[in-house]
Amino acid sequence: MPSSASDHSADWLALDQQLCFALYSASLAMTKRYKPLLEPLGLTYPQYLAMLVLWETSSVSVNELGKRLGLDSGTLTPLLKRLDAAGLIVRHRDAADERRVLIELTEAGRNLKERAQPIPQAAVCQLGMEMDEISALRESLQNLKNKIR
Repeated sequence: MPSSASDHSADWLALDQQLCFALYSASLAMTKRYKPLLEPLGLTYPQYLAMLVLWETSSVSVNELGKRLGLDSGTLTPLLKRLDAAGLIVRHRDAADERRVLIELTEAGRNLKERAQPIPQAAVCQLGMEMDEISALRESLQNLKNKIR
């Protein structure tokens, strides 16, 4: 935020001065970096994120997954349908609460985790950053996300 009276309000409208654009363009660039790494697994970047959650928990409700990923049901439903069609997950109603849809990994979905193991390190190596820099950046972004919420 400019702190002196000599700063011009027009500077606030310069694209390169926008925090939102820096975050947006960095996100797009990172997603592009992941694409060739994920193609051999047959996953898109959003599908990969969903699989990361499932590899942590093995079973999760659609609502919980949406909250964890920050995705609405309109985005999540087609993504889950494609993962289901690929044989990586199954969806079913919760016996205790029919309103809840649970997602579980299939054996193929669990087995895919092994093939995905090298992806995070490969993505990090492409950045040319040290691990302490990456950790500090991730922490800063998480703090920013928490402040925005």
